[in-house]
Amino acid sequence: MATSVTHKFKRLLSPLYEFLKDSRAVGIVLMVCTVVSLIIANSPYQLAYINFWETAVHMPDGWHLPHSLLHWINDGLMVMFFFLVGMEIKRELTVGELSSIQKSLLPVLAALGGMVCPALIFLAFNGGTAHAHGWGIPMATDIAFSLGILSLLGKRIPLALKIFLMALAIIDDLGAILAIAVFYTATLQLTYLLCGAGVMVLLIIFNLLKVQRLIFYLIPGLVLWYCIYNSGIHATIAGVLVAFCIPLTKIADLIHHLHDPVNFIVMPIFALANTAIIFPQDIMQAFTSPVSYGILAGLVLGKPLGIFLFSFIAARLKWAALPHKTTWAQLLGAGMIAGIGFTMSIFISTLAYKEAELQIISIMSVMVASLLAGLVGFIYLKLLKPNKV
Repeated sequence: MATSVTHKFKRLLSPLYEFLKDSRAVGIVLMVCTVVSLIIANSPYQLAYINFWETAVHMPDGWHLPHSLLHWINDGLMVMFFFLVGMEIKRELTVGELSSIQKSLLPVLAALGGMVCPALIFLAFNGGTAHAHGWGIPMATDIAFSLGILSLLGKRIPLALKIFLMALAIIDDLGAILAIAVFYTATLQLTYLLCGAGVMVLLIIFNLLKVQRLIFYLIPGLVLWYCIYNSGIHATIAGVLVAFCIPLTKIADLIHHLHDPVNFIVMPIFALANTAIIFPQDIMQAFTSPVSYGILAGLVLGKPLGIFLFSFIAARLKWAALPHKTTWAQLLGAGMIAGIGFTMSIFISTLAYKEAELQIISIMSVMVASLLAGLVGFIYLKLLKPNKV
C-alpha cells in the first residue's frame, strides 16, 4: 500500500521534476518571480511588501552582521550563488572548456570584448559625472537566462556554440567578480582583511594536503565570510574564494547538490527582493537618464559588438578559430543573447549606487535591456538559416 502511494506521489510530481531538469526552467522561474515582485510592489500591498524586505534582523551587539532581510539575502544568501559559480569556474579552468590555452582563447577574448565595449559605451554617456561608477552594470551576462534562450532554438544551434556561450558567460562572471572585489569595495578594514587572509592560507593548506572532508573547508569558510563582510570587500567574494579551495574530486557532487537549491530557491528569492521596485509616476522618465542610456546601449549593442569584434580579430590573427560547425552570423546571434545581464547586472546595480532613485533606474534598465537582448537574439537566430553564413 505504502509503495503504491509513493508511486502515485512520484507520478504526480514527475512534471515538476521534468521541469526542473529543463535548462530553460531557471530563466522561466526568475522571470516569473520578477513579474510577480513588480506587480506586488505596484499594488495596494506595496508598503507591506517593501517593508517586508526591509525587516530589521536584530543581532547581538558587537557581532557586526547584516541588519535587514534584504542585506542578509544580498550579503549572505547570495554567497551560495557565488560559491556555485566559483566551483563551475574552477572546474572549467582545470578539466573543462577553459583548461587549455587553445580551448579557452576564443571565449576568453570574446568575454573580454563583451565586458570592455559595454563599459566604454556606458562611460560615453556617463563619463565625468557622478553616475560613472555604474560602468560595471552592463558588463555581465546571465548564464541561466542566456543558455535558456539558446536552448529554445534546439538543434538549429550547434552544440559547440552553446559551449562557447557557456564558457564566455563563466569568464564574464569571473570578470564581474573581480570588478566587485576591486572597484565596488568600500573603505578597507585592515584587521579583518588580515584575519581573512589567515583563514584563506589555512584553506589553501588543506587543499595542498588533499584534505577531502568538506567540514574543514565550510566552517573556516563561514569565518572567512564574516571577515570579508567586515573588511569592506563585498561578502559574496568569500563564496568564490572558498570554492577555489574545494578539492576537484568533490566539486562535481557539490555542484550537483547545490544546483537546484541555488537556482530554484536562492536566485528566485534574490529576484523577488531586488525587483521590489515602485514604478515612478512617469515611468518613461526613468529611461531618459544617461544611466539608462548607458545600460541599454551597453547590454543591447555593446555586448554583441564587443564579442563579435574581439572574436573576429582573434580569428584573423589566427589566435583562435570559430566553434565547430558555427558561422559568424550565429556567433553574432550568441553575442546578442549574451546581452541578457539580469542577475549579476542587478547585483552590481545595488553596489554601484546607494541612492534609491538610481538603483531603480538601473535595475529597470537592466530588465528592459535583458528582455530586448533576449528577444532580438532569439528572433535573429530563429530567422537565420543554419546552412548559411
